[in-house]
Amino acid sequence: QVQLVESGGGLVQAGGSLRLSCAASGLTFSSHAMGWFRQAPGKDREFVARISTMGARTYYADSVKGRFTISRDNAKNTVYLQMNSLKSEDTAVYYCAADPRTAAGSTYRDPPRYDYWGQGTQVTVSS
Repeated sequence: QVQLVESGGGLVQAGGSLRLSCAASGLTFSSHAMGWFRQAPGKDREFVARISTMGARTYYADSVKGRFTISRDNAKNTVYLQMNSLKSEDTAVYYCAADPRTAAGSTYRDPPRYDYWGQGTQVTVSS
């Protein structure tokens, strides 16, 4: 079965950095676009970033553009999210997700677009 396992979350001070990883198994990783989402307490799950199958195209939420970088290593079946200049409002559970529909289109920010999800990793930014 498909498994997505996130790691790298934790507690960091505002202005600091974290690198999240998501290891995938049970699917043809290089045939799936990958996304990162986050969910803060009491809020809806929101799009953070997406990367195309070969990594040529990336997309970001306006709130993280210039601070976060998504990347992937298809040889390791892993997608990463490098988070710099962290702010308290970045505090959330972060999830990776896989989308077999490789064309981004207009709905790539929508969680139902993604077929597979990890369990999430907590990121807490203290001010």
